[in-house]
Amino acid sequence: MIKKQPPDCVRVLTAGCGSAPGCAGPGQPSCTGMGEPKSPKFSSTEEELSHWREQSAKNQQRALEAQEELQEFQQMSRDYEAELEAELKQCEARNRELLNQNNRLRMELETYKEKCEVQHAEACRQISSLEGNLAETTAIKDQLHKYIRELEQANDDLERAKRATIMSLEDFEQRMNHVIGGTTSWRRLKDEARDLRQELAVQQKQERRPSLALPKGPERTDPQPRPNPTLPAVLATPNIRGTAGTLTTPPASYQQGDGLTASTLTTSARISALNIVGELLRKVGNLESKLASCRDFVSDQTGGRVIPSAASRMTAPPGEGAEKPHSTNGLPAYEKSLVKRLEYGPGPKIVL
Repeated sequence: MIKKQPPDCVRVLTAGCGSAPGCAGPGQPSCTGMGEPKSPKFSSTEEELSHWREQSAKNQQRALEAQEELQEFQQMSRDYEAELEAELKQCEARNRELLNQNNRLRMELETYKEKCEVQHAEACRQISSLEGNLAETTAIKDQLHKYIRELEQANDDLERAKRATIMSLEDFEQRMNHVIGGTTSWRRLKDEARDLRQELAVQQKQERRPSLALPKGPERTDPQPRPNPTLPAVLATPNIRGTAGTLTTPPASYQQGDGLTASTLTTSARISALNIVGELLRKVGNLESKLASCRDFVSDQTGGRVIPSAASRMTAPPGEGAEKPHSTNGLPAYEKSLVKRLEYGPGPKIVL
């Protein structure tokens, strides 16, 4: 706001003129009637009249000037008052605006304080929850580390057990292959022995048929053949039935091939049959040697325990074999199976 200086008339009215004779100076009563001026002395009336006329004109002129200055002062005062009122209104409006803004800011401040308190409480709760979660996570992490160590130890133990199992499995496979090879040889040899027994039975049947077809005459005793030491007792011993050298009818197993030969065999046929029997005897000897080697192998595998062979049972006397059957209760399971295979033929095939 610009401050304006008061007009000159105000200064004149407040300070005094000081120009007229007898007028007081500043701070003294003015010449406008505040005091009685000393009347001058005149020599004549005309001089006095002219003097007073001059003073009247001067005072009138001064009054006019003062009147103009007063009007100007009043106009300026009114303008100044209007300016002040406008400025006052502006200041009041600005003050009201600032008060409203202050109130709004205070309300926002209160709102922000409440929000800050809520956020602070929420942050405290979240921090507490995160601390609890961190403690739980740390505990779980420790447990997982411990569990991982236990798993690693268990894994090491399992790997060691796996290696030991693999080694034992390889050893078992080797032994099983050994045993399977032995059992395969036994089965093949048993099959060959069965085939040879069947062929020998057929040959014996063919030899008996001519003797049964001969006419009855004086009884003669054929010298019994000497058994081959390598031939089993069942094969080497002739099947002689009846008493007093009389021949009886062959069993039903021999009667199945009655239609093979209807006439008496000639000498050449007998010779060929004897040759066949000799060949069979040689084959049986070879089989006996193979069986002996297999028995040695099985005895080595079972720690010196010998499995009774089929040949020993066949070479034993019939009565002794019937009275003293072989006992297999003290043998292992696979040795019992081998004994059963030797007694009753080949067992089921083993498929790897």
